[in-house]
Order: sequence, then structure tokens, then C-alpha cells
Amino acid sequence: MKAGTTWLYAVLARHPELHFAMEKELHYFYHRYVNPSQLSETYRLREARNRYLHRFDPDKANIDAVRANLRWVSAYLERPVDDYWYRNLFQLRDHQTYACDFSNLHAQLPMEAWPQIANKCDRLRVIYTMRDPVARLWSHTKFHLQLTGHLDKLESWGPAQFNEFVRRPHIWINAEYGQVLRNLRGGLRPEMFKVLFYEDLHQNQRDKLRGIEDFLGIAPFDYPDTLLSQRFTESVKHRMPGFFPDLIAKDVKRICDEVEAEGYTVPAGWNRHMPVTA
Repeated sequence: MKAGTTWLYAVLARHPELHFAMEKELHYFYHRYVNPSQLSETYRLREARNRYLHRFDPDKANIDAVRANLRWVSAYLERPVDDYWYRNLFQLRDHQTYACDFSNLHAQLPMEAWPQIANKCDRLRVIYTMRDPVARLWSHTKFHLQLTGHLDKLESWGPAQFNEFVRRPHIWINAEYGQVLRNLRGGLRPEMFKVLFYEDLHQNQRDKLRGIEDFLGIAPFDYPDTLLSQRFTESVKHRMPGFFPDLIAKDVKRICDEVEAEGYTVPAGWNRHMPVTA
């Protein structure tokens, strides 16, 4: 969550060896192993209406694209939501090496889920991105308040209100990088997962993309510069209050220690506690 996955999704979607379903965040494995109500009929109907059943101009629309859209929506609304349902969401896959699924909720899967998923795949590869915990929590806070129509809180809240908000389970759980890394290490073989830092990814984009291609065993691809320079789902610009980093300083230190205990070196900027605009 708020760690660069939408950018990575948009870029990798251009690679000819990678097939993506129409929905970026299917959340199937979260539904399967964590919250069975995630993909309820109401949720899927709402997603289908809001995202895919939009009106089109018959004078301009491509009939094959509309047919593919409707086929995918039909598969998405099928019942029951099980492994067969999930597989059918990739029915339009052709020659591509991988069927790809991006979901920020994958990071919340328990350790025991990963080997079960791996056993159902011919070849599973998992990418996990992490971002400076302070910057990520601030960005997530802004994004959530913007999404729910409460941007005024950015001006009116003080330390107590911000501290209470970021520690709400659905916000805070995304910052527990150490637990995610332990789950990946305990549930998958080392060659099955790759860990990326948001800051490193954008410091040398093409080099990191080559590393991802090597990890996946696919050919290098020349991604257009205009695509690499784009940013997606950015939250509103608002300067972080000076007190914000101090609210979570002890936890950030613990999180950094846990990440390094797993064998990774966190970017130097993660340890600075100063106002940041994210």
C-alpha cells in the first residue's frame, strides 16, 4: 500500500511476456486465506458497475475490446469464488510467460498460505515492495482522508488524532515489513520472492526493472521514458507536520531492525525524522 505497486503494474503491463487481468487488485488470495467476505457478491457487483460496465460510444468503440470486457466481467461475477474462478480471470492469456496479479493485500497473507499457493502454480514468483515507513504512513493517511472526503483533518488534527489514526489496524498493518518478510521466508523458497525498496526503484528505474526481468526469467524490454516518468494514485500534496515522525519513531526503529535482521539494508533516508512531503 502506497509503496509504488501501481507504478510497477503500469510499467510491467507493457512487457509482452506478462499477462494482466483487467482488474489490478483481484484480492483473491486475501479472500481465500484471510477474509472470506472480501469478494462478496455485493463487492464484485459494485466493482463491475464502477469499473467495467461503463458506457461506450458505439461509433468509436472497438467491438473486440467490448466483447473482451464483457467476457471478463462475466467471469468476475461467476460463482463460487474459488481457485477455478480465479484461473478463469486469466482466460484471455495467450503466449505470455506469466499471469500477473498485483494486490497490496497479499502482504497480509499468513506464512502457511504461501506454500499452498506455490503448490498450485507451475512457477510462482512474488515481488514485495517497501517504502520509508514514515513517508508511507503519511502518504497512506493523506490518501485515505482524500478518498473518504476528510482532507480537512490534515489541517485540524493534532498529534493525538494522527497517532490514533495511523495505528488503526487497516492502516498500520501495512507498515509491519518484518512480519511480511518472515512470512515470505518461512513460506517460500528463496528463488520465489524478490524484495524491492521504493526509494531504490525510483533512483535507478531501468536497472531495477532489469533485475525484475532477470528474477522472472523474461527478456529485457525497452520501456518508454514517458511511462517511467509517470506517477499514479498520488495523494494530495500536503506538508507533513513536524511532530508526525516522532509519533512513530520507536516503531520505525523496530521495523528497520526487523528488516535488517532478515538480511536487507534499509535505505539511509529511512532513519531520518524530519518533515517530508510525500
